[in-house]
Amino acid sequence: MAGLDDVFGDIFSDVDAVALFSPSSSYYERVVDIDDLEVIVVGTDNAVGADVFVELPLEFDDVTDRVRFGLEGGLENDVIDDGDVLACATSVFDDGIDTVSRVRVTAENGTGIYDLFAKSRPDSEVVKSVLELAIELGKKGQKGKPVGALFVVGDAGKVMNKSRPLSYNPFEKSHVNVGDPIVNVMLKEFSRLDGAFVISDSGKIVSAYRYLEPSAEGVDIPKGLGARHMAGGAITRDTNAIAIVLSESDGMVRAFKAGEIVLEVDPEEY
Repeated sequence: MAGLDDVFGDIFSDVDAVALFSPSSSYYERVVDIDDLEVIVVGTDNAVGADVFVELPLEFDDVTDRVRFGLEGGLENDVIDDGDVLACATSVFDDGIDTVSRVRVTAENGTGIYDLFAKSRPDSEVVKSVLELAIELGKKGQKGKPVGALFVVGDAGKVMNKSRPLSYNPFEKSHVNVGDPIVNVMLKEFSRLDGAFVISDSGKIVSAYRYLEPSAEGVDIPKGLGARHMAGGAITRDTNAIAIVLSESDGMVRAFKAGEIVLEVDPEEY
């Protein structure tokens, strides 16, 4: 009679490495003692003292994002190679590792999520909050109608110097931060009006209704994308900010960094 190893053994056979996502010390020690097995630890900190470690800037609730980030981080740091096959062990239902997936690493299918979170000036939690806000706006719109929005995050002083107000700034004397549910409701309401939101590295809402004035010369965006995307690309080329843009026309959320699109998300699939 066939055993579980016969049924599920293909998941582990001929893998190039095992990636452990936030393992306990005891779990790590059991795996690392296996002969001729390369072990990579992925987590917010290297609590087990692993020799090979990929840092997560935050714990991704979505398991697919967690694994994707770990693999992209491994590629970026030359820990794994394009074409490697990994057994990725992570948690789905509780705090302990309970799920293993077999994944082939393909550099060409990278999403840019590692570069956006781990190598940007703004705090990673702020980037996540703004991205989730844009995705939620993309799903629901305003009163059932699609909306567009532009969020410029980080390097706020330089961004303000390269922009001008279109109207009164409702956040001029406030000290509110993105991620607060009440503040997010305000941002959704203000998204109906023209102009960009400017957000500091730490998440403080610096301004709304800003007209960005960087030169668009040399910024290359895909055909069909308009002024909002061009402004987002240009301001990130001229500053250390990132820009997260919700397209009113196709509903996609795109993140810009250093003048390039580094992430594209369909809100309906998030």
